Amino acid sequence: MSTYEARPVPAGVLDELRTRDDSGRPLRPFTATEDGIPMDSVGSPLRCCLRPVAPGERIALVSYAPLRRWAAETGADPGAYDEAGPVFIHAEPCEGPRGRTEFPFARPGALRTVRRYDTAGRIAGGRLLEIPEDAAAGFEKAFDEAFADPSVALVHVRALEYGCFMFEVRRP
Repeated sequence: MSTYEARPVPAGVLDELRTRDDSGRPLRPFTATEDGIPMDSVGSPLRCCLRPVAPGERIALVSYAPLRRWAAETGADPGAYDEAGPVFIHAEPCEGPRGRTEFPFARPGALRTVRRYDTAGRIAGGRLLEIPEDAAAGFEKAFDEAFADPSVALVHVRALEYGCFMFEVRRP
């Protein structure tokens, strides 16, 4: 089992995002269809339960500022590094991930950025990761490299194609 675990958007934050997202917009739910949302070979990722969207589910695309949320917990001030971006969530509360989630949305060949943040909320480096056939080994290596720097507090994994936040990993 991995030392690292992907963290979904926390339940309390999801409750807030379902009222008003991090850009101040109200929730606009819709029903997912095969052609109604961008679906890649693994489906559009839900950040509430860290699994792909299934056709027929009620979902919403919301603006989420993960670093801002972490900074509010820790007292950090990310300054200009604070950014918001689009993520899919269930329109209604869900069960969250089923069991331990190591590395969701890990399609071999997909490109991810592994962005490091220090305890002040500033970017402390990053790297490009082309997900290998052994996705777990690829992520393990990237996170080992990131957390080898003692100033790194957390890592955000983002899709390179759209820049979308995929998940967060905190120092073990």
